[in-house]
Amino acid sequence: MKLFVILARVPYPLEKGDKLRAFNQLKILSQQHSVYLFALNDAKLHEDARNILSSFCKEVHIFNLPKSSIFWNLTRFFFSDKPLQCGYFYNAEAQSQINKLIAEIQPDHIYAQLIRTAEYVKNQPVGKTLDYQDVLSKGMFRLMERASFWKRWLYALEYRRLLKYERDIFPYFNHKTIITGVDRDLMLHAKKSEIVVVPNGVDFEAFHPITCEKNYDLIFTGNMSYLPNIVAAEYIVNEILPELRKHRPNVRIALCGANPSSRVKQLQNENVEVTGWVENIQQYYAKSRIFIAPMELGTGLQNKLLEAMAMKIPCITSPLANMPLKAVHQKDVIVCAAVSEYVQAIESLLSQPQQYEAIAENGYHFVRENYNWERTTQILNNLISNEISS
Repeated sequence: MKLFVILARVPYPLEKGDKLRAFNQLKILSQQHSVYLFALNDAKLHEDARNILSSFCKEVHIFNLPKSSIFWNLTRFFFSDKPLQCGYFYNAEAQSQINKLIAEIQPDHIYAQLIRTAEYVKNQPVGKTLDYQDVLSKGMFRLMERASFWKRWLYALEYRRLLKYERDIFPYFNHKTIITGVDRDLMLHAKKSEIVVVPNGVDFEAFHPITCEKNYDLIFTGNMSYLPNIVAAEYIVNEILPELRKHRPNVRIALCGANPSSRVKQLQNENVEVTGWVENIQQYYAKSRIFIAPMELGTGLQNKLLEAMAMKIPCITSPLANMPLKAVHQKDVIVCAAVSEYVQAIESLLSQPQQYEAIAENGYHFVRENYNWERTTQILNNLISNEISS
């Protein structure tokens, strides 16, 4: 069958969760279907992106969003009732190209990732699936609660609009998917039970145990311009590290990920290395003893936890991050809710080799059994295939 896919970002390189999900899903779906990709782009295009995506997509169409149109559409959407992030990614010329491509290709099904792309295809008379991924309204609500006074009104505005739009867009699509059951339960829609959970996975060929010298005691990874990751990095360095240094003055921490904000760059010191983007994130996982993710903002499943566990790195995380993961506390991971608990967990893992090995081994088997891209993408494939055959 012919599958038309629309994404808010070019899914390469894989430094963001939505890119990672799209890349792996499309790579697997292309084994059974002809994938026609249309991706919006608001950044410098990686020189290898088109060639890599073309290796499994029948056609790759990339639309560069002009800065002028982004500003204009943000202004236009501000005076509507739709979310500003939908306005950010909307472009009339892109809409025209999408309409033309769909008319020419005549796809059997359309797959739209994130509500940011829903406006482009909501009225197309073709079977459609919308991947909510996360409940963006809930993520915005959490940001609103932590925002400064002068930003709070904007977050509150976007929260209300996201809440409405997540409900309004629902009936336009034949199928709806989401990453976790936790997020599905947060959706404020009478028919939210119809949303199908399609978890993320791990590329086990890329992420697997590597034996090498350990240069870091702790590692935290992610897109370092994303506010939930910024807040988590600051919590590690400003709250956990001072307490940890009372017993381990030479503790080493790696903050590893693309586009570190000025707030993250300021965290670098003799104990903390801010790496920025690295080509081989696996080497940084392997060179680290413990993965720590004290997430207090955001929604959805933390891919960083899956990757670390797949490499047999014991993980320490927060209740918020573990809720969708569903790992067993003190067996697969260690879950902490306060600075003292994080410090105690780190100390325990570093001083007790038997516990260290047990958490690492159990976490590895947990992720192997529950987060496999082939298995999870088959759920999505069944939805799409059943739509065609019915």
